[in-house]
Amino acid sequence: MTALRTSELAAAAGVNAQTLRYYERRGLLAEPDRTLGGHRLYPKDAVIVLRVIKAAQRLGFTLEEVADLLEGTRVGSRRRAGAGLRERVTAKLAEVDDKLAEVTAVRDTLRAALAAGCKDLLACSESPGCPVPFDTVPATSPA
Repeated sequence: MTALRTSELAAAAGVNAQTLRYYERRGLLAEPDRTLGGHRLYPKDAVIVLRVIKAAQRLGFTLEEVADLLEGTRVGSRRRAGAGLRERVTAKLAEVDDKLAEVTAVRDTLRAALAAGCKDLLACSESPGCPVPFDTVPATSPA
């Protein structure tokens, strides 16, 4: 089989037809050839591209980041060698580590609140032993 119709590609990659069109609009998936009747005909390697997109998303990459990764790996691209994958994965790993640290801190605070016997947030907020950080404002929130 040299080309796949929309439904065939969608089934092979585990996505729906709307996803294919969306990825085309975003530039993640190359615009396919068309039959005389206007039906899309995708190259068989489009399945691999879709699997790469889904795998990258599961690893936490945004569609914009995935587009950048794919752009650097397109056949004929001047950036083909390396495509900056190591640098991007290193940056994503640091981002995941930061999120993990934040979530761990929240988990630890919730455990401490349970251990302290907090039954009411208002009452707990007035207790000097309350582990919930009522007095701190995140740096990212507007004042």
